[in-house]
Amino acid sequence: MPEIHNKATPRAPADERSEDAPSDLPGKPRRPTGAKKSPRPVSGRIWRVVAVLITVSSAALAIGLGRSTWRAYIEAPWTRDATVRAYVVDIAPEVSGRIVALPVGDNGFVHKGAALVEIDPTDYNIDLTRAGAVLQQAQAEAQDIERQTQRREDLAKVDAVALEQLQLYQSNALVAHAKVVQAAADLHRAQVNLSRTRIVSPVNGWVTNLLTQRGDFANAGQSELSIVDSDSFWVDAYFEESQLVSVHEGDPVSIDLIGYHPTVLGHVESISRGINVGNAQANPQGLATVNPIFTWVRLAQRIPVRIHVDRIPPGVRLVAGLTATVHVGASAKSPGAGQ
Repeated sequence: MPEIHNKATPRAPADERSEDAPSDLPGKPRRPTGAKKSPRPVSGRIWRVVAVLITVSSAALAIGLGRSTWRAYIEAPWTRDATVRAYVVDIAPEVSGRIVALPVGDNGFVHKGAALVEIDPTDYNIDLTRAGAVLQQAQAEAQDIERQTQRREDLAKVDAVALEQLQLYQSNALVAHAKVVQAAADLHRAQVNLSRTRIVSPVNGWVTNLLTQRGDFANAGQSELSIVDSDSFWVDAYFEESQLVSVHEGDPVSIDLIGYHPTVLGHVESISRGINVGNAQANPQGLATVNPIFTWVRLAQRIPVRIHVDRIPPGVRLVAGLTATVHVGASAKSPGAGQ
């Protein structure tokens, strides 16, 4: 019987075996022949590219924000430090007396020439009558002295009257004429005082903070009521001195009032030429008062800019003292903005 040699087939090392070889282990799925290898993880080169893109994007964003900030604060300045202003007319009687009529109410609107206060005119009617009587008496005396003077002048032509007596009558005539002028002035004063017992509004506006009541005694020169002039509203905007280079007379302005959505439109009317300087004040000894400051901290001064109101949207009520945000120039909103 021939001798059979069982030679074991040599196995390749583990690291040399093909990954495509089928697995003989039970329960382990076989990989199909010719399948591609799984992709390797993202390399470090890709991460470096992503980091560069993020850096470039951040730099571009920073440049854009910086340019926008420069335009907002320098090229088209704006400020939140703005106040609505208006002229307030202080009404004080020029004559004293008891108030007998007060046809207005607090916060009520009055037109120019409308009656505000009426003071008891009784005493002033009496003064007017007396002044008229005094004027008539002075005129009668002046006429009598004038006739006597004329008669003496006629007699002097025939040397019947001494020159000294004639001059005396002429002087009396001048005095009588002066009394007539004085009496006429007193009559005019009485008429003016009587007219002043009825106080009328000098402007269109709203009565504000009315504390006077009918029956109160009004003293001459003492304020009885105030009127906010409805035709005098403007806005004072306080810009930093570094922004004034971009603010010019005539620039368009948009005014955003706190509490109102519609935008009020206007334009720069004027720029203040002076503010208070603390270092210019002298102490009681006459020495300059200089405030200490830190050399590395310098606060910009704020300069008032007067804004003329051009258009007030419907529903917006201007009140003196309201705060607002003001945009000047290119940052001013269009007429339809904010509505």
